[in-house]
Amino acid sequence: MNKFKIFSLALVATTIAKAQELEPAKKAIDAEQFEKAKSMLKSVIQAKPTNGKASFLLGNIYLKQNISDSASIYFQKGLACKDDAKFNNIGLGQMDLDANNKTAAQAKFDLVTKDMKKKDTEEYVYIARAFMNADKPDYKSAIAVLTKAKTANPTDAQVQLALGDAYYGDKNQNDSYVAYRNAYQTDPSLIRAKMQLGVLLKGAKAYTEAVKAYDEVIAINPNYGPVYRELAETYYLWGSNVPSTYKENIQKSLGFYEKYMSLTDYSITSRMRHADFLILAKDYKALELEANKMKEIDGVNPRILRYLGYSAYENGNPDVALDALQKFISNSSNKIIPRDYLYLAQAKIKKGTSADGKTVDATLLASAIEDLKKAVEMEPLSANELNELGKKLYDQKAFAAAAAVFEVAVTVPTSKNYLLDNFYLGNSLYYDNTRKDVVKPDPIALQKADTAFGNVITASPTTQDAYLFRARTNNLLEKDDLMATYYQQYIDTVTAKGEAEITKNKNKFIESYNNIASFYANSDKAKAIELLNKTLALDPANAYALEALKMLK
Repeated sequence: MNKFKIFSLALVATTIAKAQELEPAKKAIDAEQFEKAKSMLKSVIQAKPTNGKASFLLGNIYLKQNISDSASIYFQKGLACKDDAKFNNIGLGQMDLDANNKTAAQAKFDLVTKDMKKKDTEEYVYIARAFMNADKPDYKSAIAVLTKAKTANPTDAQVQLALGDAYYGDKNQNDSYVAYRNAYQTDPSLIRAKMQLGVLLKGAKAYTEAVKAYDEVIAINPNYGPVYRELAETYYLWGSNVPSTYKENIQKSLGFYEKYMSLTDYSITSRMRHADFLILAKDYKALELEANKMKEIDGVNPRILRYLGYSAYENGNPDVALDALQKFISNSSNKIIPRDYLYLAQAKIKKGTSADGKTVDATLLASAIEDLKKAVEMEPLSANELNELGKKLYDQKAFAAAAAVFEVAVTVPTSKNYLLDNFYLGNSLYYDNTRKDVVKPDPIALQKADTAFGNVITASPTTQDAYLFRARTNNLLEKDDLMATYYQQYIDTVTAKGEAEITKNKNKFIESYNNIASFYANSDKAKAIELLNKTLALDPANAYALEALKMLK
């Protein structure tokens, strides 16, 4: 019996020692000091090649850094280890999730949990995080797994922290708050849980309160890097949602991100995350500097081409942007995102735009439009980004190019700019067909314009100029009955808004009365005369109305 007790105590001591040797690496991971953590874990593996959990943690870092080949190598090595080998099935399971093979992933997770002790929770936490960290996060599955863990050990702080993350991802703010609060109350050293309470406030757009929450974290540990990243993102959102504060808050945001970088590491992966943030903050000069620094560190990393392409376009060098982005996109092994196609399209349009800005090379424009279609197919919300590009072309009077862009934008009815994009599409097509060099208007293009104006009217019946331009469009189409109908609807819509609005649109009323009169001239002379007299009431010297009245009498 005594021997058994001694053996048990020795086993417990060994288990504790194994756990403790990984604690510094875990703390570095939590602090997002990934290069430091990798170095620590490699040292553990070198000293104790049988430590399967060290391989698993190392593989997980590589997964976070999107280096899946290295992740797989360490997971496979970990599976062959004597101790804690099963954890590596969790990492491989996440890779199955990334490959959209949930069945294979679940089979691996089942291998991990089949021999778990009643009060064990660590495996559940890592499985839940695999669901959350997958390319397509599955928060409901994570919650289901963590509910089992909570049942096994209700006071486990790591379970509560993971539950907070899962509920937050599932847009359940209330339960997320409770879980984070419980995690921090259970383990006050778990500073991430306290920080996440600020993240919840950020998500609720309570930016002042969020900053106060982060300041409380800094008061506890001023060297905790992730809190400065959260401050940077909070000030960015604050500036974006409250335009009057944009300039001040973006500068604060960039400063806090630099602080975050100084407290974590300046590895290539950290620099990429910084670059992604600079894109959000629209600091393209800084992005170009960061991209060139990354090129010095790791000239073969393909994602650097993305940052070089984006910054080159924004800094006025479309040729460099085209070269970088075409090289990046043409490599099938790269993970292409919709924004890559958006920038490639813009670079092509910029390169093909004439000196006066009014025309775009037809070949480059056609290629750019195909890129925009790819972006929208990948992510329909990309349509939200097209309004700015289309409007820029419209303002340059490059109406054909603007119309082509807006035609892609309106393929997504849920776009936040759907109504406005339809209006600009109609106007672009109308103006493109009223150019001085147009011999004969294009009826197909004008019919598209008519449909676009109709979409605006359906969504917003009080948008008066949609009726006006629809009338003008049908005038070009020589559909006089529809022309007269839409001019009358324009008059009715403006009149309903009051005398001040009528006065403001006096010339458009004259246009409307004269055109409707021309429609009635042959079928209802009395109606035509009535309308022409309405014109003369607004403009007694109107030449068209005076001449038309002479002919009708």
